Amino acid sequence: MRKQNMNRDWIATARTLSEALPYLQRFTGAVVVVKFGGNAMGDDEAMAEFARDMVLMRQVGVNPVVVHGGGPMINDMLKKLGIESEWVRGKRVTDKATVEVVEMVLAGLVNKRIVQAINDQGGRAVGISGKDDDLMVCEADDPELGFVGKPVEMNVQVIRDLYTAGIIPVIAPVGTGTNDNETFNVNGDTAAGAIAGALKADRLLLLTDVPGVKNKEGEVLTELTSQQVRDLIEDGTIAGGMIPKTETALDAIEKGVRGVVILDGRAPNATLLELYTEHGAGSLIRR
Repeated sequence: MRKQNMNRDWIATARTLSEALPYLQRFTGAVVVVKFGGNAMGDDEAMAEFARDMVLMRQVGVNPVVVHGGGPMINDMLKKLGIESEWVRGKRVTDKATVEVVEMVLAGLVNKRIVQAINDQGGRAVGISGKDDDLMVCEADDPELGFVGKPVEMNVQVIRDLYTAGIIPVIAPVGTGTNDNETFNVNGDTAAGAIAGALKADRLLLLTDVPGVKNKEGEVLTELTSQQVRDLIEDGTIAGGMIPKTETALDAIEKGVRGVVILDGRAPNATLLELYTEHGAGSLIRR
């Protein structure tokens, strides 16, 4: 009985691989920017699974580019250091002391943990931040928020150099300023969208803690045009934290990204389901 069950499993695996062939061919050579964050970052098993998916994508000819967040880790470190945060309209004011902690946590602790996870799965990963090679030059997004930046200039050749060499770039969303010795904290989704746009990526995958964009009945909308997204924002269907994610998607598409997918990063093998199956995962937004 055990052998029969194992044979059935092997047959199912082989069938899955066979059905994936058109999608494997479709994305060979494609640049796929993946925004990684949320609950999966704090779970060792989920981290290992994500790393394994990135290595598999690289193995079958995709050029994955990982951009990560790390808000909970920043909060923990600020608390340990006794640095209190001030908030304006729901956003953290990032003063000089805070931005130093942000850079330490994102470009150090979090970035290297993801790099190590990918390397442990047999891949080759190199961690950088938006300050390296002036990858992401920023200006202040809002003077009241301090060192919270918005990208105004992107220099992505360093990313191309890495993935051309077979290396998976892992990028911390910390940018440099136009003035000397400035460091800016950039929202992870914003950074991923700016990087994907500058690379003219085939896909931008925004991994979140929700299944995707939902309609008024709570059903996930699997495919949307840019105009439909704008209409859903205007009529209030898209609200709260989904607004900045969909706005990031719209901006990335305007800059040349072929498609943006908002999907649940907690789901097993979410990125593989999106790229290599007919039904995909989450909400695909295209022009």
